[in-house]
Amino acid sequence: MKRLVRHIVLLMLVVGNGLFANAAEKPILVDINGHGDFTSIQDAINSLPEKATKHRIIFIKNGIYHEKLFIKKDFVTLIGENKEKTQIRYSLARDIWRCENKEDWGVATLNLDGSDIVLENLTISNDFGFELKEDIHIDCPGDSLNPFKTVRKTGHQMAIRSFNTTRFIARNCIFKAYGGDTVSPWNKENGQFYFLNCEMEGGVDFYCPRGWAYAENCVFNAHGNVAAIWHDGSAVKESKTVLKNCVFKGEDGFKLGRYHRDAQFYLIDCQFPNNMADTPIYLNPSKPQNIIQWGHRVYFSNCHRVGGDYKWFADNLKEAEGSPSASTINSDWVFSGSWHPEKIVFESIFVSNSQIQNAATGKKENKTIDSIAERMLVYQRAIGGWPKAVNEVKVDYHYSMTDVEMRITKADSLHNDATIDNEATSREIKYLVKAFKQTRNINYLKAAEKGINYCLKAQNAKGGWPQYYPDASLYRAQITYNDNAMVNVLNILQDIIENKNGFELVAPIYIEASKVAIEKGITCILKTQIVVNGKLTAWCTQYNPVTLVPEMARKFELISISGNESVAIVRFLMRFQKPTDQVKIAISAAIDWFNAVKVVGFKYVDIDAPALPKGKDRVLLPDSNSVVWARFYEIGTNRPMFSGRDSIKKYSVTEIEQERRIGYGWYGTWPLELLEKDYPNWVKKNSK
Repeated sequence: MKRLVRHIVLLMLVVGNGLFANAAEKPILVDINGHGDFTSIQDAINSLPEKATKHRIIFIKNGIYHEKLFIKKDFVTLIGENKEKTQIRYSLARDIWRCENKEDWGVATLNLDGSDIVLENLTISNDFGFELKEDIHIDCPGDSLNPFKTVRKTGHQMAIRSFNTTRFIARNCIFKAYGGDTVSPWNKENGQFYFLNCEMEGGVDFYCPRGWAYAENCVFNAHGNVAAIWHDGSAVKESKTVLKNCVFKGEDGFKLGRYHRDAQFYLIDCQFPNNMADTPIYLNPSKPQNIIQWGHRVYFSNCHRVGGDYKWFADNLKEAEGSPSASTINSDWVFSGSWHPEKIVFESIFVSNSQIQNAATGKKENKTIDSIAERMLVYQRAIGGWPKAVNEVKVDYHYSMTDVEMRITKADSLHNDATIDNEATSREIKYLVKAFKQTRNINYLKAAEKGINYCLKAQNAKGGWPQYYPDASLYRAQITYNDNAMVNVLNILQDIIENKNGFELVAPIYIEASKVAIEKGITCILKTQIVVNGKLTAWCTQYNPVTLVPEMARKFELISISGNESVAIVRFLMRFQKPTDQVKIAISAAIDWFNAVKVVGFKYVDIDAPALPKGKDRVLLPDSNSVVWARFYEIGTNRPMFSGRDSIKKYSVTEIEQERRIGYGWYGTWPLELLEKDYPNWVKKNSK
């Protein structure tokens, strides 16, 4: 299934009890093929009464609608069937429009002058720059200063332009232009603009809000070596633009942002690519006439760049007025509690294409409940991850909780015990995505995406994942391959990139963020592969998060080379369609090491031992048909090694206490299928 083939997206108002409970009337259906109320989006908009106090919903079926849209009415909601297949396209350069028009009204593909406008699941494109092959020269008698103009593909081309709009929401939308000012929500006195899970691309200042703007989980793609983002906060000192958990990409040398007049930028948890210019957000020197009243106000928290951070986006929230913390910066903070777009407007639910007619006639669609998923929601910590145990009691999602237990667990969401150990967090994310796919219960998808956010935040500067986050006590901050913890996270992120296993349903922001995290993760894996006498071998289970030196974890898990966890690392590296030479070398070296250290002619089994506690023991016995590998090998000698809770290295499993002999998997056949099947198939595929 391709990403976001979500069929029709319906909106259910959070404050209502049923579908469209807060809408003035049943939704209007637009279908370019003639199977709806209108074939034109503008005709549907025109059909709405001039005045309203409740949202009027217009559903738009898949298709390319070549229209320039004008919305002067309030409470208008446009919802596409599929954001990539429901396209509103027009082609116009601002330079051409302004030759014959004094104002910008009409310059964009979507022109807004109403308030309480909502867009969801749409592509809105100004195609002028994509279509223009070379510069054109036009007569412009309306411009006395420049009666002959050169129009370039890099000039201003607006996909969306607002005028007096005070409240505007865009969710799960794509805004495209080749030139500048693609997304221009302008109202510096009282404009409030909210973007969630959107993709935006264009040239200079292609995201340029005036007033108050909040963008979360968005992807920004810059054309040319120009500044990507811009803000005008000159009318009101408190106005600001906030970009949270956003990913930037673009052509080599693109700059992050600039401003022409007073502005206020906050970038929280953002990811930058290695080809972004080392240029701070700057005041445009070509506009010296603009007086800056409130100084340079550009603030960052936990932003990182592939290839290394630049000094200018180091954390500096403490310098902002009021010294806000990153955790308090959300849409409520941006809009000072005056507007709550994520709480009082809409919640997306996903239903099949055949249900569009039910939506148009007002029939209700019920959400399905998954009892295990519901319990996962209860256990999810505020930071986004999950614990593996609470008060040393393993989390059991099959256990039916009482109301009191659920309330107590929810109230404990600030507990500092989120982890990726023993499949915690990765297990919940995978289950919730599948539960959403089966039930269409949006709460499950939101929880999964919150878990993905947690995983992305937990990655450290070296590209590895700690066993716990943010708890860094004892060995919990170490980069952890143990029990495949880090690889479990990497496989989820790669599933997101490849649209596999239900992850085609998550927001597009996670594709770009996952690509960045995967690149850093592979770098970490390659740097931590152990070298002995100049030869690559395999991996230890845990590493120092700063020096990348192998470290001991629990008392019986000494520094060593792992015959277990190294298998999952190799399998992860083998996932990539076009592996680099360095990755190929790492895989082949690990395979050679597995072959060199296998223990031939033995099997590892449980036996009856009545004289011992629990009446059993676990031993290595001769078997000419068997081969096993040790869990841990001594670095430098490749001797199997063992340890009890005294942390003393032994070379025979019989030398450690019986509790540890039967309580831990010291030998196993972990690499067997990798060597006999997976690796030969990989070699065959990559030799073509």
